[in-house]
Amino acid sequence: MTQRCTRRTFLRGTAAAAGLGLASQVFAPPNLLGQRAPNSKLNAVVIGCANQGLASLSAAVTENLVALVDVDENHLATTNNWLKEYAPDVNPAKLKVFHDYRKMFDEIHKEIDVVFVAAPDHHHFLTSMIAMSLGKHVYVEKPLAHTIEEVRLMAAAAKKYKVVTQLGQQGHSGEGIRRLIEYIWAGAVGNVLETYSWARSGRGGVGGRLPTKPVPAGLHWEEWIGPMPYRDYHDELHPLLWRSWWDFGDGSLGDWGCHNLDGPFWALKLGESQPTSVEALVQEGGSEERFPLRNVIRWNYPARGNQPPVKVHWYDGYYDKTDPTKTDDEGNPLRIQNRPPIVLELEKKYGRDLKAGGTVFVGDKGIIACGDYGGSPRMIPEAAHRAFRSPPKTLPRVKGPHQQDFLNACKEGYLACSDFSYGGPLTEMVLLGCLAIRAGVGRKVEWDSANMKCTNVPEVNALVKREYRKGWTI
Repeated sequence: MTQRCTRRTFLRGTAAAAGLGLASQVFAPPNLLGQRAPNSKLNAVVIGCANQGLASLSAAVTENLVALVDVDENHLATTNNWLKEYAPDVNPAKLKVFHDYRKMFDEIHKEIDVVFVAAPDHHHFLTSMIAMSLGKHVYVEKPLAHTIEEVRLMAAAAKKYKVVTQLGQQGHSGEGIRRLIEYIWAGAVGNVLETYSWARSGRGGVGGRLPTKPVPAGLHWEEWIGPMPYRDYHDELHPLLWRSWWDFGDGSLGDWGCHNLDGPFWALKLGESQPTSVEALVQEGGSEERFPLRNVIRWNYPARGNQPPVKVHWYDGYYDKTDPTKTDDEGNPLRIQNRPPIVLELEKKYGRDLKAGGTVFVGDKGIIACGDYGGSPRMIPEAAHRAFRSPPKTLPRVKGPHQQDFLNACKEGYLACSDFSYGGPLTEMVLLGCLAIRAGVGRKVEWDSANMKCTNVPEVNALVKREYRKGWTI
């Protein structure tokens, strides 16, 4: 295989160069690359072609797509059909196809410039680290990584290898979140004291490991398991529900946290400090194998510069009952979404539909709410929004969609809007929430950032860093 540094060697070098302290120390911006001709084509590979991988594929085909990597041959067949319909200029027969990204890097790394990673969470670290060590630019779907140690190593690698990176939190490129930030920074609601974010979907379950099922034809199961401890196949792991399992995903928080906590993280400058504690307030279901079905989490942040202490809340999942007044497309009663009580109160009082997911910011002078991805921000009540003078647009706007921002950054030599120096600390916040979930209700997680460990609930430290299977290390 291509010569690469070992994980232990890289960690030592990173610690010596950057320290493993606060996010602002570890996630310093990388040095910019030299510019590339804007009209030149980048050679791209997509790792993980189904589901969210199609968004990466849509960006990759605007460049020169050279290879696909997916453990499921059915996904690859679907991808070929997609290419024929939506990218007729791409000949699927000429693409190089792999089921193991390690082999792809060994065989064709000299032929590629950019790597899109849309595989499950437990593969984000290894794929990205190999790519960056080979000088490739990397776009990674959220969350950035599966553990906090991985997040820090990935951010340090981006800086070390001077590559362009981007976390796949598409809303960060949008106009909506920029207006949200500009309103809050203009003092629209005064000092923000609390925030309440919620997810539009639920992940999790109950019970232990599932019984073995036959591996479907065309699925390369050994490669799907990858660096994690081996277990037999079950269709609740692949292709869709892996986020619900501790070994492979990061629950609803990992799914939606990097989207709907982005507004609080950016607006309140949470990357400038670490929370004094993180705690699970409510959870339902869950086990040693699976995330809970329903969660309420709170991060307690100290003052940051001129911003006061703030309590950041997260809600996900559903109540185990239905709302007979609302039905799905098939006429079945909808399950009741676990949304913050303040959302229900605002909807009832002001008739404001706060949608399936979003965030409410509570300031000492008012309230502002946004939808998923920080979009459509409005002060509540509407009269307050109309009365407040619209702030100027002071934040830079992104050229094109999120993936295009990454590709433009690769060619023009600037930092993508959510490069790993930003996406890393945001993901670390999300993963600290996962530690609180594992600790359980009533046990505050106290975090020693410099030593990267929980000081009062030591058993959750098993989630901070992990050992990988032989053959799946760097």
